[in-house]
Amino acid sequence: MDRKLLLEHVLVEGINGIDGYQKKGGYRALEKALNSMSPNEIVEEVKKSGLRGRGGAGFPTGMKWSFIAKPEGVPRHFLCNADESEPGTFKDRYLMEKIPHLLIEGMILSSYALGCNLSYIYVRGEYMYIIQILEKAIAEAYHKGYLGKNILGSGYDLELAVTCGAGAYICGEETAMIESLEGNRGNPRIKPPFPAVKGLWGRPTVVNNVETIAAIVPIVNEGGDAYAKIGIGKSTGTKLISACGNINKPGVYEISLGISVEEFLYGDDYCGGIKNGKQLKACVPGGSSVPILPHHLVCKTANGDQRLMSYESLSDGGFITGSMLGSGGFIVYDENQCIVKNTWNFTRFYHHESCGQCSPCREGTGWMEKIFHRLEHGHGKIEDIDLLWDIQRKIDGNTICPLGEAAAWPVASAIRHFREEFEWHVKEPALCLVKNYGLVGINIPVLNNA
Repeated sequence: MDRKLLLEHVLVEGINGIDGYQKKGGYRALEKALNSMSPNEIVEEVKKSGLRGRGGAGFPTGMKWSFIAKPEGVPRHFLCNADESEPGTFKDRYLMEKIPHLLIEGMILSSYALGCNLSYIYVRGEYMYIIQILEKAIAEAYHKGYLGKNILGSGYDLELAVTCGAGAYICGEETAMIESLEGNRGNPRIKPPFPAVKGLWGRPTVVNNVETIAAIVPIVNEGGDAYAKIGIGKSTGTKLISACGNINKPGVYEISLGISVEEFLYGDDYCGGIKNGKQLKACVPGGSSVPILPHHLVCKTANGDQRLMSYESLSDGGFITGSMLGSGGFIVYDENQCIVKNTWNFTRFYHHESCGQCSPCREGTGWMEKIFHRLEHGHGKIEDIDLLWDIQRKIDGNTICPLGEAAAWPVASAIRHFREEFEWHVKEPALCLVKNYGLVGINIPVLNNA
């Protein structure tokens, strides 16, 4: 049975208010930290925990914290990336909506550990009701003395504010988010310098994801070693997964890293299997920016080993036969889904959200969208498939930020694993249009490599 560290009390009545949160042990970690732990001791506990960034990259959090520059007399800042815009990902929204004080407490602990006195939560513009929930929770924390001057008599001061984005996916990239916070267009910065050295207003800055910050609370409460005992190998602790698509039980699940993909996909405690008794066709295990896995590689690796819900197992075999855990957006396709149509939808998104700063991304995402449109609407040519492959290859690795890779990887994996389906769109355009746009009775043929 999974250990619940973040969502254990999420359904308790009143848990979204500070009194209900305190009744379930809320702010106990903060009291412990301010009374008996130095900032460096908290950083060391986070290192021991093995916690990795839950926003997608999976970089060790304690190591990231240790990079922050500490020049004498220069303020530092801690930023929460709540710009959750990855298609298929909605776990941060759930956490902020249901138990906002867990994030607030994590923000205070993290800011204390990093020596920051002014911190921000950057929320995507579409989450307006979430912003109202967070502002109410922050006001309650100020009222109780957990924010402001001389918190709990410790001598530590912290001001915390919520700021609203304008609906740009690119601002989920940390330097673009910093640009937005400074009042500029949300374009990613060239690195180095990295934010840990020169971030918000040119000052040392650390950026972490909502789930990552929330995990600091149980780490401080129970210790880094105890947290590291949950999970498997370098994938320690628990992970929130946003499960959606053709499954019986979509929703947000907190899993112990290391459970099998098969258990998560078919287990009654999780997704509950494929909806309407259909067969699995493919899965996108980590949000729209990761490679698509065909059905035979979802639960088993290319070597026949059981695939696990962990950073290492999901990436086993690289992008040829593997994918990524990413942001935990677990999207499932049944046998009736069209890979070309769904990948076109991803491509439309990335073209729309490209900031346009880099030529390969600005031009390449547009060309990919146009070619997918041709294929999907009966005007494609066989050469278009190789052209798509060539375009994604020229985007991958040639942009300032990872949005280029996010646009390229799903396209590459779709062609790699489902090329015959692309060819079917060219050879049988009338059947493709009938199948994908409202009429029934036509099925895409079973493909050898799907």
